Amino acid sequence: MNKDLFEGKWHEIKGKVKEKWGKLTDDDMTQINGKREQLLGKLQTRYGYAKDRAEQEINDFEKSCSREKTGTHKKY
Repeated sequence: MNKDLFEGKWHEIKGKVKEKWGKLTDDDMTQINGKREQLLGKLQTRYGYAKDRAEQEINDFEKSCSREKTGTHKKY
């Protein structure tokens, strides 16, 4: 999911973001408003992640969203 797609789908995925990263407040979510860099900063602040770790968390989240959309996630 690239930056534009992330912003374009914000209203669809913000519930999943809040579910995954429950320490994010409603104010955080308003400030993020689909901006990847804002999410990156908030993850660093709320979770104490280094930038690389926050990037990896977001990348993994984006991949999981893409798998759900395409139906390619594994079922056990």
